[in-house]
Amino acid sequence: MSSSKSAPPPLPEPLAVAVADSHTHLDMQDGTPEEGLAKAAAVGVTTVVQVGCDLPGSRWAAELAAAHEQVWAAVALHPNEAPRIVHGDSDGWSGQRRAPGGAAALDEALAEIDALAALPQVRAVGETGLDYFRTGPEGVAVQHDSFRRHIAIAKRHGKALVIHDREAHDDVLRILEEEGAPERTVFHCYSGDAAMAKVCADRGYYMSFAGNVTFNSAQPLRDALAAAPLDLLLVETDAPFLTPAPYRGRPNAPYLIPVTLRAMAKVKGVPEDELAAAVAANTARAFDY
Repeated sequence: MSSSKSAPPPLPEPLAVAVADSHTHLDMQDGTPEEGLAKAAAVGVTTVVQVGCDLPGSRWAAELAAAHEQVWAAVALHPNEAPRIVHGDSDGWSGQRRAPGGAAALDEALAEIDALAALPQVRAVGETGLDYFRTGPEGVAVQHDSFRRHIAIAKRHGKALVIHDREAHDDVLRILEEEGAPERTVFHCYSGDAAMAKVCADRGYYMSFAGNVTFNSAQPLRDALAAAPLDLLLVETDAPFLTPAPYRGRPNAPYLIPVTLRAMAKVKGVPEDELAAAVAANTARAFDY
């Protein structure tokens, strides 16, 4: 018997209005993707955006989206992945030691992301952006270069840009301004404060909130959610990470979206169905499906 800490949380009450999980990693979750999609659909989560973080994950996302009409794909090199490719690192997504590849290896990887981004089932380039939490100062220049090139890929193919922003708010916003943000830009797992939410709203950037908005320590995040306009809000799991309270620490999956959405509705002071309808429309608009 698995302990309650490792056991999957129970299925929540289904949503009356179907929504999308705007950011998930089915390849990192237990069970088959088909099982995960079925559990999600049973509670009203009828669409998911499967997000790649490296080349194998991006290929897998594109293949899954081609095989399932309720799945769309996003493809990219995660901000932590770009320095690994250039400098070499044993802490990649696969956990395998990687020899330094240099700038040519990054060029080659980005060329494949560019090709994948052209596919019709791929609706976004991401998750890309900046992460100063896991990558030290030696990786910053590579991250900036990779981020700028992902922005160009998204614009070239008319796809949404999905941003990973960890402890890098000012630089992310600055680079988006310098390069010119794509028409549809999504801050995945939004982590800024209310002031930054107003900047994002002014620029028309979507803000996607994950299960951490339910954490006791996350009042600044709830303040940001309160400040964000209804027509720019998305909801996501980032599963298997960021499982919402009261299940924090247990495996996350798309079927837990209703838990986060209900918490968001309370913060916004709107009925659950109204928020669900807005989120569903926003996600379809953001990812152009």
